[in-house]
Amino acid sequence: MPASVTNHRHRRPARCAAWVAAALFVALMTPLGCRSGTPATDSESGAGRSADSNGDARAEGDTPGATRGTNSNQDAAVQSDPVIEALLQPIREQHELPALIGAIVDDRGLRAIGVVGVRRHNAPEPATVHDLFHIGSCTKAITATLAARLVERGVIRWDSTVGEVLGGPGSGIHPEWNGVTLEQLLMNRSGAAAAVPDALWTTLWAFEGTAGEARRALADAEIARKPVAPPGTKMIYSNTGFAIAGVMLEMAAGRDWEALMQEEVFTPLGIRTAGHGAPGTPETVDQPRGHYLKSGKLTAVRPGPRADNPPAIGPAGRVHCSMPDWARFVAAHLRGARLARGLSPRESDGANGEFLKPETFGRLHTAPPGGDYAMGWVRATRPWGGEVFWHNGSNTLWYAVTWVAPEKNIAVLVCTNSGAPAANAATDAAAEALIRHALGLAPQTPTPD
Repeated sequence: MPASVTNHRHRRPARCAAWVAAALFVALMTPLGCRSGTPATDSESGAGRSADSNGDARAEGDTPGATRGTNSNQDAAVQSDPVIEALLQPIREQHELPALIGAIVDDRGLRAIGVVGVRRHNAPEPATVHDLFHIGSCTKAITATLAARLVERGVIRWDSTVGEVLGGPGSGIHPEWNGVTLEQLLMNRSGAAAAVPDALWTTLWAFEGTAGEARRALADAEIARKPVAPPGTKMIYSNTGFAIAGVMLEMAAGRDWEALMQEEVFTPLGIRTAGHGAPGTPETVDQPRGHYLKSGKLTAVRPGPRADNPPAIGPAGRVHCSMPDWARFVAAHLRGARLARGLSPRESDGANGEFLKPETFGRLHTAPPGGDYAMGWVRATRPWGGEVFWHNGSNTLWYAVTWVAPEKNIAVLVCTNSGAPAANAATDAAAEALIRHALGLAPQTPTPD
């Protein structure tokens, strides 16, 4: 239903190329116009996995920079709504997903939530509304929000440049990178490449330093070569660009990106379950596990180094959290957008606690002239919601999408613990069902194939 960038992904290291032409936006319309298109995936992290006797692909151990969120008792009263479950279950069954979770929020927070399915395919543990789900490239909006917090405090500027923050004697920076701004990086208009070169991607998988050091290695390698397009002229969906932005924030604030996310975004918004990398532990099915198709069969992947992308691209897509916590973040953006557009009175911002100024939210949600990609959000216009913004994400083991409609004061969020091809269509269908329910529209009538 929500339509659509055709996004770009890094494939397995041996096939690390942009999936489609970089700036192409295609409207793939379902009745409400809510199709999200190709996911904003980062890397096919299942390279080299083999299934063990319990059906999980082996991905044991921890990746440097991996931090696991934990379930929080602050949402103990939140329960799965049977009405939402009834909307999701037919979609889950049709698309053969392990689990499917969806939520509706307004500017006050969570309105309804439901989950169906299991944490691991062909296993008994049911998924719950408190479980942790990987949100992939929906992380980009959180990184942009972190940048906005630091800009408001004067730690960095939107027009701070790569040369200013990362340059200097012996930096090896290509001259054309010197003038690239933080804002251009967050709008995917920096000229950063859509794909990491194969050799570098392999190096990042094997990197033994800290997550911050891995990001700096990736940033230094990218800014040492000429941008693939003149900065500011073209939208090129780039995880590397967001990694460079993350390094700029780290250098300006003197703190690692992970710590800054906790201090500047998660804690102020009351988000207690957020972590980085695959959720859960290898020894027990204590959280949902990501899945992929292997020889046509849905295969679960244990948490570990190959259960997510390298920490170097953390700012582009490695966050996991509970759905109620992700709803807190999305609700903050919905409130901010309504205030920025004059749809809510300024004094109603008590729930936001001045987390960000309305005009700052407005800047985050505004795409450059002639473009659709803002800072971690895609702008669109839909008959059901007016001017909306959205994003999706997948590391090829999970899939997530969110749609925000300020004029209607609703947003929907959907996640599944599968990165199989059917996950795209399933989350689109779930988003449409939730939007129809929230707006009181008639359910879509199924049509014969």
